[in-house]
Amino acid sequence: MGVFIAVFVIMLVVVLAMSVGFIAQRKSISGSCGGISSLGMEKACDCKDPCDDKKARMAEEARAAKEKQWQENRID
Repeated sequence: MGVFIAVFVIMLVVVLAMSVGFIAQRKSISGSCGGISSLGMEKACDCKDPCDDKKARMAEEARAAKEKQWQENRID
């Protein structure tokens, strides 16, 4: 139990030191260089076939686009 407490205290001190150093630099948190695209992935889910939720969203977007086009071309 003593080892667990010692390791916990050491980790707590390390995290505290990192946070104080970060605050002292006064920098904002920024993203990584390239993100997912640097890994060769075009999207977060690199599946060949989209999931059912994505398919439903795509169908709804297509329906909304078609309805918008229909409304624009409607003769009054």
